[in-house]
Amino acid sequence: MDRTEGEGSENSSPPQGEPAPARDSRARRRCWIRRTAVGLPLLLLLPLLSVLTALRINYTGEPADGTHSRGRDALWLGHAWVDGRKKDADVTTLARRLRDTGIRDLYVHSGPLEHDGTLPASVHPRARWFVDAVHDKLPGVRVQAFLGDVVATESDAGMRLEDPTTRATVLRSTRRILDLGYDGVHLDLEPLHSGDRSYLRLLDVLHRETRSRDALLSVAAHQIDPLPGLHTLRGVLTGHPKWWSQEFFGQVARRVDQIAVMSYDTAQPLESTYGGYVAQQTSLALEVTPRSTDLLMGLPFYWENDVSHWGHAETVPAAVRGVRLGLSRTDAARARFGVALYIDHTATEAHWRAYEEDWVSGCSAC
Repeated sequence: MDRTEGEGSENSSPPQGEPAPARDSRARRRCWIRRTAVGLPLLLLLPLLSVLTALRINYTGEPADGTHSRGRDALWLGHAWVDGRKKDADVTTLARRLRDTGIRDLYVHSGPLEHDGTLPASVHPRARWFVDAVHDKLPGVRVQAFLGDVVATESDAGMRLEDPTTRATVLRSTRRILDLGYDGVHLDLEPLHSGDRSYLRLLDVLHRETRSRDALLSVAAHQIDPLPGLHTLRGVLTGHPKWWSQEFFGQVARRVDQIAVMSYDTAQPLESTYGGYVAQQTSLALEVTPRSTDLLMGLPFYWENDVSHWGHAETVPAAVRGVRLGLSRTDAARARFGVALYIDHTATEAHWRAYEEDWVSGCSAC
């Protein structure tokens, strides 16, 4: 018997045990599982890697000259300033810290609002004292009442903006807090879904009231879709859309005096991708914010490590560089622009130093 003949006989006569077709089927199945185990993660990772690469590229380049503070920055303050815990010496220390910076507005937490829109006076017993103390020690700095609540968009609990009675009650609460001497009201309602017409109606009513008193209306705003329609996709998949459409952001911006983007809690894993994301957010916001409205980009003056906020990535230097890059590429000469620092009671010396050296430095208005 020659070799070819012998090999043919061996292939055509399987040994005792499992039949050849079954053995081949199992082998093919194992091969398919191995390939899927390798290929599927790669398939899922490719879009993510593409996005991260694009954000990293967005972080490159040099900011334009003059992209520093315009003297229109803001600082979010905690509740301790109006509930009795802070004293005169604390205001003196705050004034020393803020002098020669770009801070023009203080958003001091004076709520929260109740779900029905009411605002008990008992939650801010020292409000008038604080407003008067700031006006005395920091002339030109404005104090706004930072009011917020949970909105019943993703659960049964929370404020229902679609209820006209609730909106009317928020208006009455706004009048009462302005009677205490505040220079404006800063509204932070979350989670607020893109396209919420009831929210726009509320802003229209509140803005008429603040204008009649020569006071300010400002809002804390969600981030803008990094890709068109992303809020819709995420809403379908998770029930939490997170972002606003750029169109809705513009609709909100046209109804207020100031809009502060909460450009943190982005889940970005690296400083470079976070900075690139902030640069993109800055550009998107600039494109639709009217020149009559102050646009402020939020800086993370706090440290957390979780899936939505990686402390090693979301740094003040990365955020400021991102802000400057976005400003440089989109509207470098924009006057009504600044940053908003969140929040005073978690701020470190490193946070303040980065803000002052990277953003305030070169500010002729400060």
